[in-house]
Amino acid sequence: MSGEDAPAQQQNAEEQKQQQQETKTPAESPKTESKPDPPPASASTEAAAADAAAADTPAPAAEKAPEEDTFSYRALVLTGYGGYDKVKLQVKKGKPALKSGEVMVRVKMCGLNFADLMARQGLYDRLPSPPVTPGMECSGIIEAVGEDVTDRKVGDKVLVLNRSGMWQEVVVVATTHTFLMPEGMSFEEAAALPVNYITAYLMLFDFGHLRPNQSVLIHMAAGGVGIAATQLCKTVNDVTVFGTASASKHEVISQGGVTHAIDYRTRDYVEEVRKISPKGLDIVLDPLGGSDTHKGYNLLKPMGKLVSYGECPNMLAGQKKNLFAVAKTWYQQFSVHTLSLIQGNRSVCGFHLGYLDSELDILTTADGQSSCSLCRSSSAPSPTLSLSLSPSPAQVGDAMRRMQERNNIGKIILTTEAMKEEEKKEEAKKDEEKKKDDKKKDDKKKDDKKKDDTKKEEKKEEKKKEEVKKDDKKAEEKKEEAKKEEN
Repeated sequence: MSGEDAPAQQQNAEEQKQQQQETKTPAESPKTESKPDPPPASASTEAAAADAAAADTPAPAAEKAPEEDTFSYRALVLTGYGGYDKVKLQVKKGKPALKSGEVMVRVKMCGLNFADLMARQGLYDRLPSPPVTPGMECSGIIEAVGEDVTDRKVGDKVLVLNRSGMWQEVVVVATTHTFLMPEGMSFEEAAALPVNYITAYLMLFDFGHLRPNQSVLIHMAAGGVGIAATQLCKTVNDVTVFGTASASKHEVISQGGVTHAIDYRTRDYVEEVRKISPKGLDIVLDPLGGSDTHKGYNLLKPMGKLVSYGECPNMLAGQKKNLFAVAKTWYQQFSVHTLSLIQGNRSVCGFHLGYLDSELDILTTADGQSSCSLCRSSSAPSPTLSLSLSPSPAQVGDAMRRMQERNNIGKIILTTEAMKEEEKKEEAKKDEEKKKDDKKKDDKKKDDKKKDDTKKEEKKEEKKKEEVKKDDKKAEEKKEEAKKEEN
């Protein structure tokens, strides 16, 4: 309400009060002495009364702060199950609300994982039903903190681990889902750490109990988890690493620490391992499933351990199944052969970070040997990045295709910074189109003007011709008159 409306409101209130007093019975009427009318109020008094009335008037409760009205951020949304085109770029409006114990993070980089491929096909039941924003990990800067948050502050650089929702410019998560980035770590490295390195750490050290002088087989050694596992093996003395990958990736994985690179497309990796290590292997990391799980188990030494993990890409390449199909395969291959497990002195276990309901309790243990120490240590291994993409639908679809076809080397990172570049390109494209439209309009105006000028010239020429004809006619008439006069 404006200050100018306040006196009128106050006057109306006084009139209503007066009417109420007049309607009272004589017994109820107050006995007061008549007093002279007060002098007219000065301009300053009226202004003060207006200010007071305005101050007493409550503001509309539904009115939002300007920032909340204008706040917007972009997000990649899985709109349904199916192909790569199901991932759409959308703009969300309104500033997210913070609950107690939560922080808001401005995202810089996000990670792409096989779970995201599974989710797109409807094979990952840990992701809510569409429409939903995928993404289990990201890195960024804390932009706001909720109540009761004492261990984080605005401006902190953090990496974030969550079940979903990370593929957007702004995320709100519990502070327990964030980990402070050490000095010198890039946002790309931080976004590659949570899923891949924690998975590799827990498999090698919690399940596998990796020790010096042991041997490890790492399938998909050029992928995100493969490179993380290779780098972690290097932290233990004299570990022999066998890595399967296509021949074009051997140089990269060998430089990263793989002792024996095997081209699984042209050679039988079982035979190659047997040639070099006839006694077998201490640890097999198996993300493939199917017959490869059985092969890996048969490659184990006594006391060897096979760890099956992740989404099993063999499922994606073939018929659509769900993760329960993997459990069924395990049952068929191992559970019914318990005696074989005992006689071979081998063990089989499975791991999936997304199905670990208490993963944060494990990651934040304070024993100094937990996987979370990787995220806090300045000596954390740097990931080999495949590419840095703007999360536009077409580019994310291409990234997913590359991962599913195993054409990537290292971690695939999506960057929100490139989204701004894409926006600039779109704006530049629109400006270019506008310039073209303006040029067409200008050209049309010029053409129309030229046509008008041509018409005007033609009219002038016609007028001149008419005048010449008139002059000729007058001359003829004069000649005729002259002849008449002569006669």
